[in-house]
Amino acid sequence: MANMQSPTMPNPSVIVPVNPAIEDYMRSLTGPTDHPVLAEMEDYARQYNFPIVDRLVGIFLETLTKSIDARRVFEFGSGYGYSAYWFARAVGPEGKVVCSDGDAVNRLKAQGYLSAAGLWDRIDFHTGLAQDIFAQTEGLFDICYNDVDKGDYPEVWRIARDRVRPGGLYIADNVLWHGRVAMENFVDIVPGWTEAILEHNLLIFNDPDFDSFINPTRDGVIVARKKTAR
Repeated sequence: MANMQSPTMPNPSVIVPVNPAIEDYMRSLTGPTDHPVLAEMEDYARQYNFPIVDRLVGIFLETLTKSIDARRVFEFGSGYGYSAYWFARAVGPEGKVVCSDGDAVNRLKAQGYLSAAGLWDRIDFHTGLAQDIFAQTEGLFDICYNDVDKGDYPEVWRIARDRVRPGGLYIADNVLWHGRVAMENFVDIVPGWTEAILEHNLLIFNDPDFDSFINPTRDGVIVARKKTAR
């Protein structure tokens, strides 16, 4: 693909999609943490370099969920429940967030955090391969959220797209992959992951049944809305 870098500048290893000063300003608008457990989860991520969507994307996920009155969410890759925190707040007491993660320790951490936040009763957390758990879970979802290993992104899109209800959303994190998707030459964290994300993004934007957009905040969040009959 075309190199998006200026020919007069060196090709960096990553591109920051949004200027950090802009993100700092946006973060300043969010106000103080409304629950101490959220700060604990963010402190854990900083201390152990655990990848989470962080506050700005969390608020974005909560807003999207409320905007379509979502009650049923499936998470492909839940870690220790940070994104599930935002989804669970949004679906309300009658809603359910189905979580999946390959590490049983993460499930225990999620239970501790989300119980402290009063949200665990809205969570159905399974340990194992997300794709297998999804196949064993019946029905349509208001939102399918993808944050698994990046090499699996195209597969997750293919199995999830048909189980998003009309008017529902498919959402995936890290779709700009630290700017590598816009670079001709890049150093990948895991070989093949950037190519998988590029394939994933093209599949979504070329799908006539979805309207799609990428929010470049943090590392890029794709939102694809399944069309409804007009």
